[in-house]
Amino acid sequence: MPGGDERSLRSESCRRGPPITLPEFAAMGVERLRGVGEKKAEALAAVGITTVLDLLTHYPRRWIDRTREARIRDLRVDEEALVLASVAHVASRRTSGHGGRGRSNVLVTADVTDGSGHLRVTFFGQAWRERLLAPGTELALFGKLEVFAGRKQMTNPVVDLVGRESDGSAATGRVVPIYPQSGKAGLSTRELAGFVAEALRRSERRGIADPVPDAVLDELDLVTRDAAIRGIHDPGTTGEQAVARDRLVFDELLRIQLALVLRKQVLERTSPGIVHATGGPLVARFHEALPFALTDGQRHAVAEIDADLAGPHPMHRLLQGDVGSGKTVVAVTAMLTAVQGGHQAALMAPTEVLAEQHATSIRRLLDGVTVPGGVEAGQLFEDRPLRVELLTSRTTPTERKRLLAGVTDGAVDLVIGTHALISDGINYRSLGVVVVDEQHRFGVEQRAALRDQGHGDAVPDVLVMTATPIPRTAAMTVYGDLDVTVLAGLPAGRRPITTVWERKRVGELPLAELGVWEHVRAQVGAGHQAYVVCPLIEESDKLEAASAQATHDELAAGALHGLQLGLLHGRIRPAEKEATMDAFRRGQLDVLVATTVIEVGVDVANATVMVILDADRFGIAQLHQLRGRVGRGSAESWCYLVGAGASADGERRLLAMEESADGFLLAEVDLEVRGEGT
Repeated sequence: MPGGDERSLRSESCRRGPPITLPEFAAMGVERLRGVGEKKAEALAAVGITTVLDLLTHYPRRWIDRTREARIRDLRVDEEALVLASVAHVASRRTSGHGGRGRSNVLVTADVTDGSGHLRVTFFGQAWRERLLAPGTELALFGKLEVFAGRKQMTNPVVDLVGRESDGSAATGRVVPIYPQSGKAGLSTRELAGFVAEALRRSERRGIADPVPDAVLDELDLVTRDAAIRGIHDPGTTGEQAVARDRLVFDELLRIQLALVLRKQVLERTSPGIVHATGGPLVARFHEALPFALTDGQRHAVAEIDADLAGPHPMHRLLQGDVGSGKTVVAVTAMLTAVQGGHQAALMAPTEVLAEQHATSIRRLLDGVTVPGGVEAGQLFEDRPLRVELLTSRTTPTERKRLLAGVTDGAVDLVIGTHALISDGINYRSLGVVVVDEQHRFGVEQRAALRDQGHGDAVPDVLVMTATPIPRTAAMTVYGDLDVTVLAGLPAGRRPITTVWERKRVGELPLAELGVWEHVRAQVGAGHQAYVVCPLIEESDKLEAASAQATHDELAAGALHGLQLGLLHGRIRPAEKEATMDAFRRGQLDVLVATTVIEVGVDVANATVMVILDADRFGIAQLHQLRGRVGRGSAESWCYLVGAGASADGERRLLAMEESADGFLLAEVDLEVRGEGT
């Protein structure tokens, strides 16, 4: 196990004093390190390093394994490569014209060598480069090789200063760390590595404290914090660097998780909630009126949410359900629980399209549902229809004034909207439940702002919905301040979507030659509708992705000639966008050609075919969200992924999509392919 021997050494009595903690490092200024004078301290401060802790957590952005780095003699034209080379000569001259955007019109050229060959590096509009590229300076260059006037050349490559070969400092081993933000501050990688080495040398006798018990490290196969910090800055091999990174990533996730859990505990201790009566007559009538029975997954989710609503502390729960799993019915149940107790409910969505879609579907679900009319001056009023309102930036001033008055006096039971729900001027009479849809598009502050709209000291219960499948371990990190409910299964009557990967590269053949259009025509002929999704709005010389506009025109004139086609992308005016969506919902359009603006919030049960062009350019999560726009009715549905899979990861994504409709399984694959980042 990595680090096992090293851990045993940690307990040896040869250490002088207890291990050094991170707060102790934070209390040490960098000027206490050998070699850090006033000027170097100022340079370090320019990149955010003022303490030894800052220095030790200023991790390299990449590492060069000198046994595997590219050699200049082996570089191929038009291929990107990372090379380590020394500056032999540097020069600059002014060029005609203006640099644009405030840049100088100076051309800096440097001739570099790695012993195997020579390479010219040119920089346009970066006059400051000449000062840094002194002869003898060692550089890490990343760029695309060109040939100009018979010479190998890189233009405006990514450059990291490694240092001068003669400075005798660190970074002379087989694995060279390359630090970020070192160039313009006048700090070379060698200097930074030297300062880090000095800090580590001074802590060697005592070691670095580790709050994680040895038993946990053994169970998770992690090295100690001491080994991780040393291994990330000065690894003997790339394997050591990877092991060190795993431990440091663990520390960061643990820190985030602890902060979120502590915040949740503080909120529960200090914020009184609303004790709701669950399972009342209003909820019962709603469930009885549904044209389908709740699934086992929906009943389980409602039970977990009801337990929170009936408790004394505010609910903070994530409802995580796959595309089409029936989250809306569960959320409406929670909102009606608040309404039947005399409170109000709000649902906030990230886009106006999604807010409008929610308003339409919720009004349809609650059609005919009534609530008690109340008592005034001893007179009992008859039941009234439950009032659902929509508030967005497109709400007219007159309508907004009427709506806000209803929210203030309690006449509005459910209000649905975007960020307008937390704008100035909106005052809820008694907000009991808040539902936030597609949480990943909101900041925590926005969620908190809506939660703070509660009446008096009572804090509304918050339910966060997301259709983005997240592995449970990742969900605990992202939503550490929320309890998690997973909604499994599909509502009754829903049929699985058949996914087909068409292994063809868009652009290498006319669109009309793709076989998918015959199926699109057949489905339209059977009375259904279809989507065609393209990743870009305009043609690009650099990407082979299809343009929505060009695709619409080509299909209208060719493979789908005679059908009614609509076009939707982010640059279309809101009024035109809504008119197009409304026409598609009404069945006046057969095919909607669109960009990813339809990823969230489009619910047309009659759409049964989705064709995604350049599918290999999308991530798994986005593909899964797009696929979820079909299969929302009882008819059989299909999703065609058209793309060649330009890389091994691209092929794995498309193959996973073809083989599985389980969003949570796909999320695990996505995590493996892309790593923890977004």
